[in-house]
Amino acid sequence: MRANLVSVNDLDRLSRDGTVSILDCRFALNDPDAGRAAYEGSHIPKARYVDLERDLSGIISSETGRHPLPDFSVWCERISKLGIGGSSPIALYDGGPGVFAARLWWMLAWAGIDNVMLVDGGFSEWRKQGLALESGDAQDDQSAPAPRGAMLAQDREQTTHVNAQFLLEQLDDSQVLILDAREEERFSGRKEPLDKKAGCIPGAVTRHFALNLSEGAFKTPAVLEAEFREVLQGVAPESVVHSCGSGVTACHNLFAMEYAGLTGSQLYPGSWSEWIVDPVRPIQVRG
Repeated sequence: MRANLVSVNDLDRLSRDGTVSILDCRFALNDPDAGRAAYEGSHIPKARYVDLERDLSGIISSETGRHPLPDFSVWCERISKLGIGGSSPIALYDGGPGVFAARLWWMLAWAGIDNVMLVDGGFSEWRKQGLALESGDAQDDQSAPAPRGAMLAQDREQTTHVNAQFLLEQLDDSQVLILDAREEERFSGRKEPLDKKAGCIPGAVTRHFALNLSEGAFKTPAVLEAEFREVLQGVAPESVVHSCGSGVTACHNLFAMEYAGLTGSQLYPGSWSEWIVDPVRPIQVRG
């Protein structure tokens, strides 16, 4: 997967040239309508809104987590409706940290679309620099044909992520590392504001996604590489499986590893909220 960043000033130039598609991914887990409301209030000019739950998630059932992936064919249809096609670059942003933008980045890569950039610092940095804003809903009914890369990606769909059964079978394998992006309190089980059970997948280690940032922007690739290598303790990047609460913030760690040149890690999309729905799966509380 290609992991690229774009500064707000460079994005401003690209948007004026009309050479980039821009997608607004703002969302609040505790207020699902807040992201769209924020978008309609003000957004980067020409940006289209993408909703975590309506666009980037599938149908929740008794066997899924809070934000399951949509069916792959459904996702390809949504890509088309977003008007993404051809070889033009795509810039993604959210309120600032990049967690929701990283989820969309991963999902586009899942569909074979890799000319994608995260806006470093997101909408917060755009406003801080005093750049132009639009308000209202800029969505339209135009749809582009589904990108050819999305169709070709079906043959490699399973190589980008793993399921709960895979992890259950690998729990005793010291060469498979589950890297959890939640904050320490949730990972250890001392606090759980979102899910029905507290704790972590046995054997997992934690790296809170916020550690990838410094003053709101991503750390340099060299710094990220050194920090992740310390966490990995010799485990190969391709043996790392990223998890979190529902498969969202895990994408931030995955992006950061790819940006640092540590390529090939995979996502467990269901993450903790899916893991705990089956009582057969063991849990660990470290608090």
